[in-house]
Amino acid sequence: MVTKFRRYWQIADILIKYQFGSIVQKLFPGTYRFRRCKECDIESVTSVYQRMRMAIEELGPTFVKFGQILSTRGDLLPPELIEELKILQDHNAPLPFSEIKAVIERECPDHEKCFIEIEETPLASASIAQVHRAKLQDGTQVVLKVQRPGIKDVIETDILILESFAARVEYYYPQYAVYNPKGIVRDFAAQIRQELDFIHDGKNADRLRVNMQDLKKIRVPKIFWEQSTRYLLVMEYIEGVRIDHVNEIRALGIDPKEVADRGFYAYLQQIFEDGFFHGDPHPGNLLVSKDGTINFLDFGIVGIIYPERRFYFTHLLVAMMQRDPELMIKALEHLGISIDENRRELLRDDLYRAMLDSEGGSIGQYSFEEMSHGLTDTLRKYHIQMPQNLMLMLKVIIMVLDVGVTLDPKFNFGEKAEPYVRKLARRENFIDQYLYRASHSFLETVDAVLDTPRMVNKTLRQLSTGTIKIDIVDSDILRLQQSLDRTSDKILIGLIVAGVVVGSSLVITVADVRIPDFVFYLAALAYVVAIVIGLYTVYHVMFGLKKKKEEF
Repeated sequence: MVTKFRRYWQIADILIKYQFGSIVQKLFPGTYRFRRCKECDIESVTSVYQRMRMAIEELGPTFVKFGQILSTRGDLLPPELIEELKILQDHNAPLPFSEIKAVIERECPDHEKCFIEIEETPLASASIAQVHRAKLQDGTQVVLKVQRPGIKDVIETDILILESFAARVEYYYPQYAVYNPKGIVRDFAAQIRQELDFIHDGKNADRLRVNMQDLKKIRVPKIFWEQSTRYLLVMEYIEGVRIDHVNEIRALGIDPKEVADRGFYAYLQQIFEDGFFHGDPHPGNLLVSKDGTINFLDFGIVGIIYPERRFYFTHLLVAMMQRDPELMIKALEHLGISIDENRRELLRDDLYRAMLDSEGGSIGQYSFEEMSHGLTDTLRKYHIQMPQNLMLMLKVIIMVLDVGVTLDPKFNFGEKAEPYVRKLARRENFIDQYLYRASHSFLETVDAVLDTPRMVNKTLRQLSTGTIKIDIVDSDILRLQQSLDRTSDKILIGLIVAGVVVGSSLVITVADVRIPDFVFYLAALAYVVAIVIGLYTVYHVMFGLKKKKEEF
């Protein structure tokens, strides 16, 4: 079990080692003076972003995973840091096979009957799991995704520390509060906890396979549920090359442009038709087989968009492509984003300016990535927080576009997406959606009307029996209660200190009487500690009074 305080010291040591001691001192005053780095020779490292990446690597799997996620947030971080964080996607030192085998034996006690062989050299090593090739009794080639032993305890401890970091960053660096550090950590915590459950991972794979079964040359590996558990996932082995290895794809006799188009349209279908999409499309999770089939891997992160939201996500995409700020604002409002009417005109102007800035070197070109960054920057300026599934959708599309440009330097989002969007926005589709929403609202209204007599009867019955409960919340009463609690705490501390002083004084004054030496020293120590606590309490009270006078 990893203790929180021990982990704090480890993190502080690593940050100090990579010359981030000022941050440690700022976020945790007093810590820096007690920590000293034994191996701090990093003179060859010249970039602060390189030092950041190296510190994250040394901090362990949780922070590596956090860095991997942040590497996709070009809307938040400078490009130089993004490039460094992308290195984390391929950096994870493998564990000895003996440790991995212990997990396999625990999760699959009869593994010797299930698998003819298990290769000790891993195919891949990630922050949460390690992948080994194996063979079933019938000769089927499979891979074992094995969770790193003890990783759950480490992650839970690190999540608590990250939450503390985020809260302190917002307090000590208020200029960064607009980036919502606590929200980022909260979303990360929910995401990584899902990834720790491989059953969740396997079910995502099954659903994605069913949704894309009609697409040509798109494949999701089969899950072997008989041998799979929460910590061990057995899936079909797929051979292929990474989707960003363009020369190797050409060597297979496959046109990279066709691969780019196939993958792009597969993701558009997942997002805008199925409402269930693969949420981690970095190149290591997409393999191209000899026949040009794109194989999806790693299903720990998925995005889910229910039908009505897909409708407004389509509106949002249309608004981005047509540079229509009013349509974009309406779509955002339907997605649950509250917009102040007094600032609506200013927001519309800034959104339109961001749309114009998204044009490339010549008029008519269009950059979805620039548009996405402009949208998020503008909403952040107005302190508007975007829904998490919308942020994930934008992130996925940007990552897919990066892969598309790698495969085809002339890959153009507008040209590829326009026919698809036109199909989605066909008049009959929109009419069907409006009719569905109108019928749904009508049914809700009828249900409410029919339910009214029952609710009135219930209210009258509660009135007659005197069982109606009314909650009254008053901020002044709450503050008074908090003030009384603090006062009672101070009185209690004062009584304890006074008791310790009196008791210790009595022991010290009768020191000439035969009493054990350790009792005398213990009383003296308690006396000193009580005096220190008393002086600190007096200082704290006087400082608090002074601060209150300044506030008034």
